[in-house]
Amino acid sequence: MTGAQKKKIRRIMIAAPKSGSGKTTITCGLLQIFKEDGEDISSCKCGPDYIDPMFHRQVLGIPARNLDTFFTGEEGTRKLFLKDRREGELVVMEGVMGLYDGLGGIREEGSSYHLAKVTQTPIILVVDAKGMGRSVIPLIAGFLAYDKAQLIRGVILNRMSAAYYEILKPLAEEELGIAVLGYFPENKDLQIAGRHLGLCMPGELEDLQEKIRITAAKLRESVDISKLLQIAEEAETLEIDRTEGVFQPKKKECGEGTAEEQEPDSAGNDSVKCPRIAVARDEAFCFYYEENLRLLEQAGAEPVYFSPLHDSTLPENIHGMLLGGGYPELYAGQLSANDAMRTAIREAVTDGLPTVAECGGFLYLHTTLTDREGYSYPMVGVLPGKCFDTGHLVRFGYIELEESSGYFMPRGSRIRAHEFHYYDSEDNGADCAAYKPATGRSYPCIHVGENHWYGFPHLYYPSCPEFAKRFVENAKKYSKRGKDVL
Repeated sequence: MTGAQKKKIRRIMIAAPKSGSGKTTITCGLLQIFKEDGEDISSCKCGPDYIDPMFHRQVLGIPARNLDTFFTGEEGTRKLFLKDRREGELVVMEGVMGLYDGLGGIREEGSSYHLAKVTQTPIILVVDAKGMGRSVIPLIAGFLAYDKAQLIRGVILNRMSAAYYEILKPLAEEELGIAVLGYFPENKDLQIAGRHLGLCMPGELEDLQEKIRITAAKLRESVDISKLLQIAEEAETLEIDRTEGVFQPKKKECGEGTAEEQEPDSAGNDSVKCPRIAVARDEAFCFYYEENLRLLEQAGAEPVYFSPLHDSTLPENIHGMLLGGGYPELYAGQLSANDAMRTAIREAVTDGLPTVAECGGFLYLHTTLTDREGYSYPMVGVLPGKCFDTGHLVRFGYIELEESSGYFMPRGSRIRAHEFHYYDSEDNGADCAAYKPATGRSYPCIHVGENHWYGFPHLYYPSCPEFAKRFVENAKKYSKRGKDVL
């Protein structure tokens, strides 16, 4: 490996036999403990989930990375994990679903276990022991037997009383030869509420910070934190490649000075060096992969953030727009009432502003959004027709998208994405073919034009970096027109 050096990165993965076992609660509590103790701490989330990383960020104050072996493959995921790591850094990964649940629920690829293997990360198994006695032992035994790489290094028993833990711990350790690191008592006041799309977002939960601090305090009393750190310390030393990686350093800095001060590009045309891309970010639009935003920056763009909920105008001097996912249906009335912003976006898009809209952003661009009570709210009106709550999961899981036009991706190439939505549209588009990797099934979707890409799928740009590059190039072309959007 060219330019490689060995570096000690302490790390553990918090995983579980199934969803709803308490991974996020335990992970956030541990992050709080390590933060309080002054550890050089960061976090990652396995899989395409947006919400869990928000909880991590709420605790640590820094972005959490998504790591997904389906999105970036084994080598790409390893490079992404190693990128910018520091000597002695402590990394806590949170798993997704059940430990062995990967692509289509049946493949290893995309699972927490696959990620742990790729990054050689010790696993701490969180087992929901509610309503279980000795039966928890064969449950753990089954997971240990399936662990061919011998990565499971410890167990935490969730929703168990102190008295019963004292009885069960020695039995499990004697029979299984695994360290039982502690327990977490059931406390409904500390549970993180959820909805059909997963957990409620951090901003919706009352006294979240206090709940996390209480969780951390209880974990200090009932979990062997020193043993947990020892397991993290024993993780194998990894090689860091200084010359290669998923993301290369930016060749030029953007955002220095005002947009008006930016000079034309080196080719001598009138386009700016660093086109400004307006990124919708507020309570309604908050689902973004940090890697996507970083890749836009490294393609030469400067993200500037705005709120469709609270702002009346778009940022000045923008050359592109990104409307991400989120929960616009929860704020449909507010979004609809902000007529000034709806008008500004409609006029900007009509004027040719290069725009990408995913899931919630796609809903927002419709003429109307109809909620589950049947009330219809006017939206931006770029797309004719309405979107509506179906009352059931419409499309779910990983897909690969192939564009027919070649506007945002080279013909024949694919970008990987994820869908999870209960809403549907009268017109989902037909400019791309979506392929289910586990079954091979395909279906049409996405509205694509020279300057727009609208649809339900959440894209992962690093799986096809050309997408980000062409988006930024389109923004540069738009800037050449000398028509800054106000």
